Amino acid sequence: MRYRISHDTAYTYAGDVVHSHQLLHLVPRPAPYQECVEHAIEFSPALFRRIDGVDAFGNPMTRVEFEHPHRRLTVTSIMLIDVHARPVVRASDTVPWERARAELSYRGGRWPARDTLEACRFRHESPYVRVKRAFTDYGEECFAGERPILACAEALMAKLHSELRYTPGATTVATPLSEVLANRRGVCQDFAHLMIACLRSRGLAARYVSGYVRSAPPRAAGRRSGRTAPVGGGASHAWVGVFCAPFGWIELDPTNNTRVGTDHVAIAWGRDFGDVSPLRGIILGGGTHQLAVNVSVEPITPS
Repeated sequence: MRYRISHDTAYTYAGDVVHSHQLLHLVPRPAPYQECVEHAIEFSPALFRRIDGVDAFGNPMTRVEFEHPHRRLTVTSIMLIDVHARPVVRASDTVPWERARAELSYRGGRWPARDTLEACRFRHESPYVRVKRAFTDYGEECFAGERPILACAEALMAKLHSELRYTPGATTVATPLSEVLANRRGVCQDFAHLMIACLRSRGLAARYVSGYVRSAPPRAAGRRSGRTAPVGGGASHAWVGVFCAPFGWIELDPTNNTRVGTDHVAIAWGRDFGDVSPLRGIILGGGTHQLAVNVSVEPITPS
């Protein structure tokens, strides 16, 4: 699949912002299953300092500084990206979840494989994902003894999809996961954080993936395929990567109860939303503000 994606962010301030530093995760990261053909970021006001780099998780990032007073900041990220089908992995071919947990556990004098060592930093709690017994108990029925880890993760995904209601506006990034679990409602960010919490609470490695999802149903032979459009279009989307030996990372979308494929475009991944927020910063002045975000994911025919 080829997509043209536009991500518009606009902050309107009540007063002058006299100085602003912003950190952006808006450049798609390189991956075996996707290729960025074109990309550009446009800013207004136009006078700024810009530094491009890579963060601790290997994600492209952009730092910008605005030194002139302004009451409106707009950032537009535009990209053309090709997404390829991923290898088909049978859940039954992944290792039992207890073995996956044991491989990630510390044992003195043993040097783990490089992929396993890298996965270990995604098995501990992080600022938005706490490790609690309540999350272990919630997923209990999904983790039968000796069950393959991918089968467990997909069962947990299905449970979250059936028991949580997608409700925009019901939560904010500051809403505790214990409250999300109690109220059984939230947005894709909450679905992803809660699934990660349930996995990490069992000693498994799971990471937060930020990106976009197709906002229209796919077509088949010039007509609608009969599939509905995924939930989460029109804004940034989030899903979960699960470390499933011996295949490595496999991504699951609990909001839509599906494995991630050509409907999804990844931008960045980290421990939780805080590591990969599309745009965050520090400003001097401005007072109150209003935020408007619009995302367009347009499938196109490759030339």
